[in-house]
Amino acid sequence: MQKIFKFEELKTADLIIDAIYKGGQRGNASDDPLNKLIGCSNSAGFRPVGSLLNWQYKYIVLYSSLSDIDWPDYLDEETGQFIYYGDNKKPGYDLHDTPKNGNRILSHYFEITHSKERKDVIPFFIFTKAAEGRDMAFKGLAVPGYPGVSPAEDLVAIWKTKSGQRFQNYKAIFTILDIPIIERKWINDLISGNALSINCPKAYKKWVNERIYTPLYSIKTKKYRTKVEQIPNSLEDIRIIELIYDTYKDNPFAFEKRACELVKLMDQNIFQYDVTRPWMDGGRDAVGKYRIGLNRNEILVDFALEAKCYNLNNAVGVKETSRLISRLRYRQFGILVTTSYVHQQAYKEIIEDNHPVIIIAAKDIIEILRNSNYKTLKEVKNWLEGI
Repeated sequence: MQKIFKFEELKTADLIIDAIYKGGQRGNASDDPLNKLIGCSNSAGFRPVGSLLNWQYKYIVLYSSLSDIDWPDYLDEETGQFIYYGDNKKPGYDLHDTPKNGNRILSHYFEITHSKERKDVIPFFIFTKAAEGRDMAFKGLAVPGYPGVSPAEDLVAIWKTKSGQRFQNYKAIFTILDIPIIERKWINDLISGNALSINCPKAYKKWVNERIYTPLYSIKTKKYRTKVEQIPNSLEDIRIIELIYDTYKDNPFAFEKRACELVKLMDQNIFQYDVTRPWMDGGRDAVGKYRIGLNRNEILVDFALEAKCYNLNNAVGVKETSRLISRLRYRQFGILVTTSYVHQQAYKEIIEDNHPVIIIAAKDIIEILRNSNYKTLKEVKNWLEGI
């Protein structure tokens, strides 16, 4: 059961992975729980504790709503990788010229992470918005970088365009360390400047002293998604799906081609694909190859794709999923793309029988398009029209 701390308990509470920390009830900024919980400010994404002078920070609190479509912060709970975007989010400012000095913080601590002065890096505490009011969820203690990601890739300045103006912001990659609980005693030690005290978590001390990452891996239990989890809930996203449906509802063969383009947007390792002829598809709308490995040392794995252009209230059922599954050969996997959702019974059979089938439902289509910078109805329409 998820641990919930009341607002009155925050000053003495430990930080527990996925615990909820309740906000207040006054109806103003003082309801923010993080100031009371961990001594940081009560606003913004970057909330440092300490002083910028001579980099005398004790720790940094990073907050994210995880709902900004232009800057999609993302926590991969299976691998412990956390992607966080900096605080230069509008044109007209230099990359490091931000009110909270967030991008300067990222630049400084990522730089010394890759030097011999890792002991001067401070912990980053990650919080995200919870379901109600100002409530917050603790997601873990993070450190700059991630295993296998090079120093040239874990902090990258990316260009964006807004209102016709170009500007830069950071994309930072962190590791959530395998630390289930941060005790209040260590937080007090951090404030007093004793980060590597007897109360310091082992995984953090190992990272500082031995330069070894121990990510918080969390293997998800296999679970089929409900209808609510497969279809979008915002009006804008629903309109995007309806636009795709209306464009292809009378031309399923054209939708099959578009579905192939979608899966290639999802994963650039989709090496090639061929849309089968509508009267000779043999239960597959497309076949293709997925590339694994490096150039000149790779293997190609076959996959089959089925595309269903249905409206949001028309589920893909057992008949359609069985059709795809029955055509999969040894060492093949399947991809099902639909503008609706997969019915509970069909989804459950795929999961419980361990069929190698990837489901791309309406909500997934929205996510793929967003990650490829097609976020608005106009942008998606231009993509569909090939503009």
